[in-house]
Amino acid sequence: MSLFAGVGGGAGSADPASVGGTGRALLELTPHKIAVCHLVQAFAPPAQSGGDSVPPFPFESVAHHNRLGLFLFTLTRSCDDFREPSLEELLRQLKVVDNLTNGWLCEQLTSTLSALNSPDDLFNFFDKLRGVLTAPEGASAEDIFLDPNSQLGVFLRCCILAFNSMTFEVLQGVCHLLADLVMYCNSTYASYDLAEDEDFDTEMNNLMDADIGSQAGIFEKYPQSYASESHMGESSSARTCAPMSLHDFDETNTFKVDDNPTCLRSRWQLEAYLNQQADILEKDPSSVPLNSFNATMTRLQTLAPELHRVQFLQYLNALCHDDYVASLDNLHRYFDYSAGMQGLFGRSMSPMQDIVVGKYESALLCLGNLHCYFGHPKKALEAFAEAVRVSQMNNDDSCLAYVLGAISNLLSKIGMSNTVGIISSPYSLGTNIGLGTPLSIQQQLLVLLKRSLKRADILKLPSLLSFDHLSLAKFDLKHVQRPLVSFGPNASTKLRTCPADVCKNLRLSTRVLTDFGTDALSTSNDNGSFSTSWLRNLSAASNSWRSSSMKSTKLHNDFDNFHYLAQPSPVPAPVLQLAGSGYLLRATAWEHYGSAPMVRMNALVYATCFADAASSSELSLAYVKLIQQLAVFKGYSAAFCALKLAEKKFPSSTSLHIQLLRMQILHERALHRGHLKVAQQICDEFGVLSSSVSGVDIELKIEASVRRARTLLAAKQYSQAAAVANSLFSTCYKYNMQVENASVLLLLAEIHRKSDNAVLGLPYALASQSFCKSFNLDLLEASATLTLAELWLALGSSHAKRALSLVHQSLLMILGHGGLELCARAHIVLAKCHLSDPKFSVAENPEAVLDPLNQATQDLQVLEYHEMAAEAYYLKAMAYNHLGKLDEREEAAACFKEHITGLENPHNEEDSLAY
Repeated sequence: MSLFAGVGGGAGSADPASVGGTGRALLELTPHKIAVCHLVQAFAPPAQSGGDSVPPFPFESVAHHNRLGLFLFTLTRSCDDFREPSLEELLRQLKVVDNLTNGWLCEQLTSTLSALNSPDDLFNFFDKLRGVLTAPEGASAEDIFLDPNSQLGVFLRCCILAFNSMTFEVLQGVCHLLADLVMYCNSTYASYDLAEDEDFDTEMNNLMDADIGSQAGIFEKYPQSYASESHMGESSSARTCAPMSLHDFDETNTFKVDDNPTCLRSRWQLEAYLNQQADILEKDPSSVPLNSFNATMTRLQTLAPELHRVQFLQYLNALCHDDYVASLDNLHRYFDYSAGMQGLFGRSMSPMQDIVVGKYESALLCLGNLHCYFGHPKKALEAFAEAVRVSQMNNDDSCLAYVLGAISNLLSKIGMSNTVGIISSPYSLGTNIGLGTPLSIQQQLLVLLKRSLKRADILKLPSLLSFDHLSLAKFDLKHVQRPLVSFGPNASTKLRTCPADVCKNLRLSTRVLTDFGTDALSTSNDNGSFSTSWLRNLSAASNSWRSSSMKSTKLHNDFDNFHYLAQPSPVPAPVLQLAGSGYLLRATAWEHYGSAPMVRMNALVYATCFADAASSSELSLAYVKLIQQLAVFKGYSAAFCALKLAEKKFPSSTSLHIQLLRMQILHERALHRGHLKVAQQICDEFGVLSSSVSGVDIELKIEASVRRARTLLAAKQYSQAAAVANSLFSTCYKYNMQVENASVLLLLAEIHRKSDNAVLGLPYALASQSFCKSFNLDLLEASATLTLAELWLALGSSHAKRALSLVHQSLLMILGHGGLELCARAHIVLAKCHLSDPKFSVAENPEAVLDPLNQATQDLQVLEYHEMAAEAYYLKAMAYNHLGKLDEREEAAACFKEHITGLENPHNEEDSLAY
């Protein structure tokens, strides 16, 4: 029976000099690796012919035996630090596994290490290890032996080969290893100190008589073991001793200092460690101190100068902390020093092995993303255009596909005017269809998206394929796809978005999760993060394990009794992020279509199922959507309670989404209370947040302009509000933001209605309704229909029946999916239609008027909306007057006066900023 056959990256690897089947070179032997080799020997002792299938001594069960194997597997794959753990740390972790054997493994480990006092002892030790990998003659399938091609098998083979390649010299060979072994053991507590052997040769005695415990002795004499001429892929181990204290992250993302001199981990683990730090930067950059992180990376680069990705990590750190100069400098350093040997993608290399191949186009791609992040769209497009040219010249298809995706992302996120061309180089993707007709910016975006999608499908790039499907879903959500040839008898007259296409692309985007394990994604799954988290949880469980073991002298062998805490999903974080983005985009789509329950459901799915892999920005966006739903359907008190909890998790100083949400809710409440000075102050804050660069932060600028227009409308400055709204409509038209235009047109209709100019408001309401139908904005269309009914009512009582018909058309959608304000408004308009109809008698059907008004007053009381509540109580007073109920009329009139007074004479406006 082969133990851990084919496990991990080493499955099927026939080259003993490779780790994980990736072709990397021989490991450098360190004391920690010798300790792991001994534990592997205890896990799978040398095979004997005719052996039983029961677990070897001292294991009591197969489950107990497998625990040690899993522990050893994670030791060889973990990447929580760039240094190897000390003996003390290894023994502490091993004790959690070793409880059932009463410390037998720890005692055997220390006794074995103490016996390694000479080169002969090391030779005998590694000679015995060969028996672990060798199946005896006549062995049956039930005999236990370690598969040489498994992760642990490859690890042993590399260690044996590394020892056989060693020389006897003190500076580089066996003598140096023995000196490191003495220091490794003496670094722990006294009970595990190694006794010095009297027969040890003179040279080694001289080494041990030196100040081994100090950092200035041996480690100044042997600064590092890197081969100076090796390149990327030629070294799998960085056995560089660390002579100074190093900063690093612990489980809580704080920095710790370790004064124990240790050796760096293998090359694979160092790269996995860097990838892990990159994930931390992406997920929560605010938890990473800029200067301390740079100090750690600089120290690591000094110890391992071949790890050029350290500079790339410094670039990401500066980018996350909005340091343009430092990010640009580190990006240049990375691509200058890496010499193209550490490209970003697994690409097909050009036959011409030039230094530019695999480097220049990747550098341009990163440079374009940098300019895009800092709000330089023109510079970003220039870099992307050059990246397209170089990728095509070098036949770098993978990079070209990613560049196309980056251009699409830029055009969808940053507003680009129709007068701006995308790519002006001779290697452009084309700006016309061969008929002399220039493509619009949206048509060029669609061409780019489809071309990127096609390349990603051909090149089997599932992550990019999922990203392109998400981008197409966003495009289909906000753009009407007009045919390129829009004339002739067969030209399509359908000018509407297609929700079915959006749903199709969203469904296809999640295939990156369903296809996981069936394609190339599974080969790159093991990045060390799972093993790292497993060891961390194992250490966290040690206290509970010890306490439970003290209560009972004999523990059952059931695997459930071994307290491993919840482990992370084995699916890589980028895969989970893409799958989760689909649910977040679903929530956004349902916001457009007007289904509040679907918005809440998809946002909840994202927040609960993908929180571990999500970045802080995307996770905060999911929280924002949920809190917005609370504000709309439960009122501001419930929303502010949830906002306080969200601010504890995402401080508003570091999360733009939370900061914008806080300002939005405060502005809405200030308008409803009539606190116009506070509302204007918040509008000014909106304007400060947006960039002054043209074409950047367009959505934020539109949000600020809309709120300014609404503030002016509440202050009854109708001409100024109309001017702001008209300017806003021009901006939306310039950048082809048609969905936003629907809301702006509706705002213009509302301005003309309140300024007693209903005739001018009708065209705007009808245009908004037409936009809503084209983009399937069902809830906004219902609101536009309601505004249209109000405009008809304003033209006179003769239009009451037409207005009532319009209200009935929209009432079902509003009551099913509308919030408190929209429902209250619909109820008030319904009552006004009945009261304005000369043929309607309140005495014959009072419930038709009083029931919707009572419901409206209840909803508006929660929202503290003085103006609309005053209108509702005014209509109630009229209805009670028709019915002859004087007491109820006076009560409604008193409430009307109270709300009018609160609106015209606001008090304690500063309270609107508190919550």
